[in-house]
Amino acid sequence: MIRAGSIGPAEITAARKRLPTAFAATSWVWSGIGGMAFLAWLILLAVWFDITPTRLAGGLKGLLVILAQMFPPSPGAQWADILHGLLQSVAMAFLGTVIAAIIALPLGFFGARNIVLNAAAHFSVRRFYDGFRGIDQLIWALAFVRAFGLGPLAGLMAIIAAEVFVLAKLLAEAVENTNKAPSEAITAAGGSRLLAIRFGVVPQILPIYLAQILYAFESNTRSATILGVVGAGGIGLQIAERIKVRYWDEVCFIIILILITVALIDRCSATIRSRCA
Repeated sequence: MIRAGSIGPAEITAARKRLPTAFAATSWVWSGIGGMAFLAWLILLAVWFDITPTRLAGGLKGLLVILAQMFPPSPGAQWADILHGLLQSVAMAFLGTVIAAIIALPLGFFGARNIVLNAAAHFSVRRFYDGFRGIDQLIWALAFVRAFGLGPLAGLMAIIAAEVFVLAKLLAEAVENTNKAPSEAITAAGGSRLLAIRFGVVPQILPIYLAQILYAFESNTRSATILGVVGAGGIGLQIAERIKVRYWDEVCFIIILILITVALIDRCSATIRSRCA
């Protein structure tokens, strides 16, 4: 342990030899140039987006007016429609997550490096998953609304399409990180590769995959509340309609219901995960 006052010229010289880049003057110069370039980039973005103190002050003033109109929250006269939309969003999230998890189960194995041994095939499959993961749920919702029409079916299909490849990638990474010893023991005892996967890999990934599915359900419940804004069913349609007519007290009531619902789902998911751990 080095105490204050115990560092002398010899210690400084030794530190310079051990860490020459830390004492190099050029490192400080490049750090300063990098910081100035980053600051200039932030200023350029602010100018590009027209972020000015006047606009910010006006926006905050308008936001305070909206917040004042939100209280006290009120369900309005159509509270039954609000509850129906909320239940529809939860049902969309649940069914979409379950279907996506079932489809993603074999896809996850196909994307694992220790299952698909061919490097080119593994690389192609994983990049295919990455490409589809880059498409947001709202994009899928707009496409499926055009294909299937307005309603929860479009939202359900959007959740499935967006979640399949996310779960497939997470499952593939879980498979790659499994312990190889059980599979090797089954193979050494004369078992086939399929038996090695079934009894050596699957028991290790099931708790992890269940946790991923529960988190996906919670996340999709939040996402399903937005899909209704583009006509894909759920509580989002109720929010969009009330925002248009500026019934902010009813909007606040719906937001509170969504927060309570998500909190309950998160609590139930945590309980299930703790028991399966």
